[in-house]
Amino acid sequence: MNVKTFYDERTSTLTYVVYDQETRDAVIIDPVLDYDPKASKTWTESADQVVEWVQQNDLKPHMILETHAHADHLSGSQHIKETFPEATLAIGKHITDVQALFKKVFDLPDDFPTDGRQFDRLFDNDEEVEVGSLQFKVLYTPGHTPADVSYLFRADDGEPDAVFTGDALFMPDMGTGRCDFPGGSAEDMYDSVTQELYTLPDETRVFVGHDYQPGDREEVAYESTIGDQKRNNVRLDAETGREEFIRGRDERDSTLDAPVLLFQSVQVNVDAGNLPEAHDNEVSYLRIPINVFRPNTEEGQTEEREVAAT
Repeated sequence: MNVKTFYDERTSTLTYVVYDQETRDAVIIDPVLDYDPKASKTWTESADQVVEWVQQNDLKPHMILETHAHADHLSGSQHIKETFPEATLAIGKHITDVQALFKKVFDLPDDFPTDGRQFDRLFDNDEEVEVGSLQFKVLYTPGHTPADVSYLFRADDGEPDAVFTGDALFMPDMGTGRCDFPGGSAEDMYDSVTQELYTLPDETRVFVGHDYQPGDREEVAYESTIGDQKRNNVRLDAETGREEFIRGRDERDSTLDAPVLLFQSVQVNVDAGNLPEAHDNEVSYLRIPINVFRPNTEEGQTEEREVAAT
């Protein structure tokens, strides 16, 4: 099993192509659609780089995998499906919880589906999947959002080889994903990492969803191992207690600004990367709510404001 990495500097996002050199079977994980919030303009440079590389290497992308509904970049999945219409767009089944939550936040139309039908396939927790010669298991790793999954790919002998953790685990010098988005939970994050990811063999490769280059680190880093994470993760190593992590994660999250593309990204990504339908004037519009989240100073979390369904 081979891994090709693409890094989007604008959003610090990693996109991966996992492929078998012999059979040419492949999957694409977490593609990016470029978006400029100042001009509210989209373009496809990042996704095109992935498409061109896949075509140049004569790969057969069977699936486009999303680890969660991202809050920091728009998904490029629909653009990739235009080129590879046979590729199945898949995500964990708990995306329906996120769809229901944000349908209220954005006051989306009554007919906006919250059963996940926008995606081609919803994975069950712990589902084993075969994609040509590739094999992976869907690990339910909530915390960053209530719907996050990680993808554990197996070697030819069936043993764990590489896990793609999205925003659950970052590089050891960064720690873990934040947990203050609606439905996020530091408690769930601790359990996901310690009871799911850290039970994998130490030699299992870990590929992360973002690299924010903490401490002015110059080089982009995206690959570690479970053993390295357990020894050196600055927020959650093998010795970190549950209450210690929860307290530290909540304190850290209380200091963080919202992602620049929070509302634009989530609104598009809960709809499987589809941009809103154009109005009669042939222009599409994104909905940006005002004061819908407020800080909770007692707990250091960001809470969802009560939004009545209409």
